[in-house]
Amino acid sequence: MENDDVDMQAADTNEADLDDMKKRLKEMEDEAAALREMQAKVEKEMGSVQDPANASASQANREEIDARSVFVGNVDYSCTPEEVQQHFQSCGTVNRVTIRTDKFGQPKGYAYVEFVEVEAVQEALSLNESELHGRQLKVTAKRTNIPGMKQHRPRRANPYMGGFRGRTPYAPPFMYSPYGYGKVPRFRMPMRYSPYY
Repeated sequence: MENDDVDMQAADTNEADLDDMKKRLKEMEDEAAALREMQAKVEKEMGSVQDPANASASQANREEIDARSVFVGNVDYSCTPEEVQQHFQSCGTVNRVTIRTDKFGQPKGYAYVEFVEVEAVQEALSLNESELHGRQLKVTAKRTNIPGMKQHRPRRANPYMGGFRGRTPYAPPFMYSPYGYGKVPRFRMPMRYSPYY
């Protein structure tokens, strides 16, 4: 009889614990759904969700903008975007002038000029080798950058990393040659794994 009471109390506490766990699980699922909804809303606002159709549309838009733009090289470091715009005003309506800068805010010496109409690009190309601030500008049509198509530059050999071929290592001068006349000892660099050879 006493044993039956214990079983009833255990069953009641188990049911209460189970109900409590179900309630907590439901709250966690609701919270996770709210978080997913907020994440989707933020991604939509930031524009980080790119479906393939949207990505191809943005690529086409970028190509269209690049068709209306020119690259201007050898721009004087003291030039302002307004002065560059004034220089190219005779070609057509300038939409935007971008003078590239380094991470410290210093100009890199080149700019991009975007026009409203495509025909202005041909007019701007005629301004190649014109002078602005005493420097001869180099004007070319802007090329479209294709993501992932970086030009491969081979790595230079590092003498400190091993695998350095083609040069003889430094040999200290000897007063007398223990190896005979005209023979020089060979010093070999320790061989290390180098994935580039």
